[in-house]
Amino acid sequence: MTKLNKALSLIILIVLAVSCGKKNDANFTLKGKVKGLKKGIVYLQKDGDSSIVDLDSIVIAGQTEFELHTDLEEPMLLYLKLFKNDGKEHYIPFFADKGVTEISTTLKSFNYESEIKGSKQQELIEEYLSFITKFKDKNLDIIEASYMAQKRNDSIALDSLNNLADLLIKRKYAYTIQFAMNNKDSEVAPYLALTQSNNINPVYIDSIYNSLGTEIKNSLYGKKLNDAITARKSAE
Repeated sequence: MTKLNKALSLIILIVLAVSCGKKNDANFTLKGKVKGLKKGIVYLQKDGDSSIVDLDSIVIAGQTEFELHTDLEEPMLLYLKLFKNDGKEHYIPFFADKGVTEISTTLKSFNYESEIKGSKQQELIEEYLSFITKFKDKNLDIIEASYMAQKRNDSIALDSLNNLADLLIKRKYAYTIQFAMNNKDSEVAPYLALTQSNNINPVYIDSIYNSLGTEIKNSLYGKKLNDAITARKSAE
């Protein structure tokens, strides 16, 4: 064996040792399964200060099951992203905590047919989204009915549908506020206040934050919510 080959072999062994060390030291594992996936790259990602940060990745070459690993200091939203060089974004957001999360989906409907089993925060997010989906479905029905009313030049029906749409939005915001308040002991509460707060009266956002316990206030999303509230009040 030449000196060059020996050096390359040593480098490979070092890389493998480091990789195994990272895997063994990681306190979070994502077990993924993508039916129909033959080739591509899957990434475990999180939100950084100004861009998405890659935490781990693996090249898919025939296998449909894979594992990704990272260290988590606290529960947070992560992303499973699939790159298959088609110019489109394929990613699944999920709330992760220390331990194991399992995601099963298909290549054809990667973003929409995922089944996620993992943290209690993810269970809460899914509970919230299942109810919000009902609002979205009703809103689509109203949009369709409004379109038909416009074609008929039915101004009375159109006004009624517009009022119904406004009422639906108010109910959606009221549900979001109540859901966050009911789950004030979870990181999901400040996360929803941050991400679903558009057009919600700031008074209710303040109420959500004030209801949080010390541990949740000191969490990633608790701190971000406090920063957002501070910035808003400074601008007033």
